[in-house]
Amino acid sequence: MREKFGIAISVIIALSLLYFIAPMDDLMTLFGRPQNVGEVNGRGISYEDFAAEVEKYNTISEISTGTSAQNEQAQQQVRNMAWQSFLDEYMFIKNAKAAGFKVGNAEAADIVLGAIPEDQITELSTSEDARIQMYWQYIQNSVAWQQYHIKYNSLFAQSAVENALTLADAVAQNNTTVDYECVTVPYTFAPDSTIKVSGSEIKSYYKAHKKDYKQTASRDIEYVVFEVTPSEADIQAASQKMDEAYAEFKTTDNMKTFLLKNSDRSLSDRWYKKGELNVISSDVNTFAFSNAKGVSPIYKNGNTYYAAKVMESAMRSDSVYVKHILLQGENAKAEADSLLKVVTKNPGQFSTVAMLHSADQGSQADGEMGNIGWLTQTYMIPGFESVLTAQTGKPFVLTTQYGTHVVLVSKKTSPVMMKKVAILEKTVLASKETFNTKYSEANKFASIAEGSVEGYMKAVDSLGVYSHNFNGVLESTDTYGSIDQAKEITRWIFDAKKAGKASAIITVNNNYFFVVALKAIHKDGYTPVQEVASQIRQTLYAEKRGAAAAKAAAEKIEGLGTLEEIASALGSTVESRKGISFSAMNMGMAEPALLGAVYSAPIDEIGAPVAGIAGVYVYKVTARETGSFYTEQDARNFATQKAQYNTQMLVPVMMEAADVQDNRARYY
Repeated sequence: MREKFGIAISVIIALSLLYFIAPMDDLMTLFGRPQNVGEVNGRGISYEDFAAEVEKYNTISEISTGTSAQNEQAQQQVRNMAWQSFLDEYMFIKNAKAAGFKVGNAEAADIVLGAIPEDQITELSTSEDARIQMYWQYIQNSVAWQQYHIKYNSLFAQSAVENALTLADAVAQNNTTVDYECVTVPYTFAPDSTIKVSGSEIKSYYKAHKKDYKQTASRDIEYVVFEVTPSEADIQAASQKMDEAYAEFKTTDNMKTFLLKNSDRSLSDRWYKKGELNVISSDVNTFAFSNAKGVSPIYKNGNTYYAAKVMESAMRSDSVYVKHILLQGENAKAEADSLLKVVTKNPGQFSTVAMLHSADQGSQADGEMGNIGWLTQTYMIPGFESVLTAQTGKPFVLTTQYGTHVVLVSKKTSPVMMKKVAILEKTVLASKETFNTKYSEANKFASIAEGSVEGYMKAVDSLGVYSHNFNGVLESTDTYGSIDQAKEITRWIFDAKKAGKASAIITVNNNYFFVVALKAIHKDGYTPVQEVASQIRQTLYAEKRGAAAAKAAAEKIEGLGTLEEIASALGSTVESRKGISFSAMNMGMAEPALLGAVYSAPIDEIGAPVAGIAGVYVYKVTARETGSFYTEQDARNFATQKAQYNTQMLVPVMMEAADVQDNRARYY
């Protein structure tokens, strides 16, 4: 083994030692990941720094929302916030200050005071809790940085001033319309062998238009996917289990325990209105509100079985308007009892009492202190559930995690029939045998492919599997067809050093097996001329074909005096167009080359053949009129729209100038 595998063992040992002695950033560079998560103005953002910023914004999000539970979408938003903070600090604020803008401490303080009550500011600024201090610093920075954005953007928005000559020209262009007649000679679909495009012409065109071929790193791939779906045997087994559970479902005296043991859905305390159960099953909704007795039949929707039993029925309000006074501290209960007597005798003074005594000075729905507003089952403060059945106009006391509350339900929506429903639910899952069978199919494909694109195509042909084509895969791509959370595929694609390889089996979400073929690698920067040569060739061919066709048409009609004679000579007909303007709103009414020609042509003179996109045109302007439907105010509004668009381009232009490198997709 030492003789045969000595080199391999040495490499493994060396890499293991390297792991302990080399910095993590160096290892990431060695194994294909960039050293930094990003770079702005030549300043690198290390993975450690970015992760710390993400953690900070996670804390801010938790404080703001009151929950630490976050799905992938929320995590992506947090990472975007962290990235934006680096862009602001290293790029935007730097540019704004260089332009002469400044946001003073007094200015920022005034804005904060206008948005946050003074007592809350005092609480935030004097807190010794490190998390609260971080949150307070975030608020101050956000206010200041937002002001920099506002001021810098206003520089461009307010400078969108159109001078009198520009406005007059815009009004004239948009108010001028022409009537014209033309003869069209469409291009033929057959290629013209006499038109040649040389390699030097392609290179010259590429050099002159190189900026048009700037590209982001991407990959072209094909992939096959083997989805693990329940077999007929799995469906039959699940159906049998549902039948067995259904018999007990009809007779059980302890529904909560039964569902915990036998159902994919536990017993809910929610009261449903008619129609709300449709999100689970329309059959269940129909049964629950049909006044049928007992237990429903077993329903099947896709791979899920359902059965339902109405546990309770009642006429209930689904929304209540709630007011409260929050009391905290050791004497909260005694103080609540005293204030309860006050507001019971004087309900009209509830807002005044809340203003004087409530620890919650932020609840001011509809402009009245103490008003929480409308609460429902889905929009409910934890611990306030009893308000849904509370008597209107009668204050009471309840305790939650926030403290002791004096609560008043001031109004309710009209009662409707609502039901509590127990639902027995079982979803058919693929068995281990089914999983193994599908994996074997994927493994057979991967074995034939043998890690190459040629082998991959051979496997597609021999096994008759459908191959999906996907060009332009980005590092941020995590969805393939309808399958999301598939970043494992993207990582393999971008970790591959060269095209022509096929992957081993890549498992996604535990029920999709992918085999991927990497056909082409497009590096960040400019598309090589070889890759766009055919596209440039077509462009140059079209230009030469148009010029040749226009020259040929000119030779055929030389000496002819009317469009009718010209149409006859060219084997075409005369067409008429009326009321065509040079306005951007009418650009689709005629080809750009023809539109430009007729706009400035003399009336009743036949113009020289014009080469367009679809054919060659011989034209004559028959009338030109100037209206007044497009006003100077219209021109100003259009200029404002352009300025707003230009403002939106500020950050992208800054990012290009700062050579911003965003490598986050390699890490997340």
